[in-house]
Amino acid sequence: MNNEFILSCQNKILAGGNINKDEASKLINIPNYLLHNLSKSANKITREIHGKKIDVEQLTNIKKNKCSEDCSFCSQSAFFDTDVNSYDFLSENEIMRQAKKAFDEGAESYCLVAAWKQPSSNNFTKICDIISKIKQKYPIDIECSLGFLTLEQAKKLKQIGVKRYNHNLETSRTKFPEICTTHTYEDRIKTIKIVKLAGLELCTGGILGLGETRTQRLELILDVAFFVPEEVTINLLVPISGTPLEYQSQLSIDEVLRVFAVTRFLLPNSIIKISGGREFNLFDDGEKLLLSGANGIISSGYLTLEGNDTNKDVKMIKKIGLET
Repeated sequence: MNNEFILSCQNKILAGGNINKDEASKLINIPNYLLHNLSKSANKITREIHGKKIDVEQLTNIKKNKCSEDCSFCSQSAFFDTDVNSYDFLSENEIMRQAKKAFDEGAESYCLVAAWKQPSSNNFTKICDIISKIKQKYPIDIECSLGFLTLEQAKKLKQIGVKRYNHNLETSRTKFPEICTTHTYEDRIKTIKIVKLAGLELCTGGILGLGETRTQRLELILDVAFFVPEEVTINLLVPISGTPLEYQSQLSIDEVLRVFAVTRFLLPNSIIKISGGREFNLFDDGEKLLLSGANGIISSGYLTLEGNDTNKDVKMIKKIGLET
């Protein structure tokens, strides 16, 4: 294989075409000496279609810890003994305060996330009321990640102005049974279909570094690409003490780059966001990936981990010639 193959795939995308599964497999398995070329082509596709703008998102974990699911990477699972603090539901005032912070710091979107399998009727009503108040006060895109939804709930979120719903596949279909036993991969697919049926924009993706193979990483992004999400979120595992993956070894930046670049080839029009774990796994906070297919970041913290100050991230983005 040589650089001509990468360029032929790049040019096919820029001409409005698509690459197939075999081409994606060849791209993700290119020899190391061609990785720079792969990165360069993914960046060219990104800049040609999306320009220099980087989508910056902030989020709030509105219900933390003691989730009923046993996802082996998650410090919020009730199955594992971790040191993560707990709270049942943040106050409306605190959620509004964090929404204002996101708006004031120039975030493109603000996401409400909850650690549960699915929202109860009472909690869903409370969330909808808070979202409506945020929409009245701040002109910022609202996103949600609230677990499994009914179609009626998804339609309600659309009605009150939620732009996008996040529901990750987490890992590949073949790896999933090793990662979670309290629900199935098909359960997650069902919610993704509900989100799309309700007319919400879709954000989906997964976590890299769970012990999966490169083939399984390709399997994941091919499944993600099948749904043509408006946004893809790619997390990097941070091993947490007390979880089954606490001793999992870290992926190399080259393996991470392969995923981001090939995801861009598969989904040229989507926002591809570097999400949880970038500050812990990447020596440069994501600079290299923002020049290898990514065009978004989550800033200012994650579900249980601290993140970069948004001002630091904005400086990093400007440093590499991009903009917010």
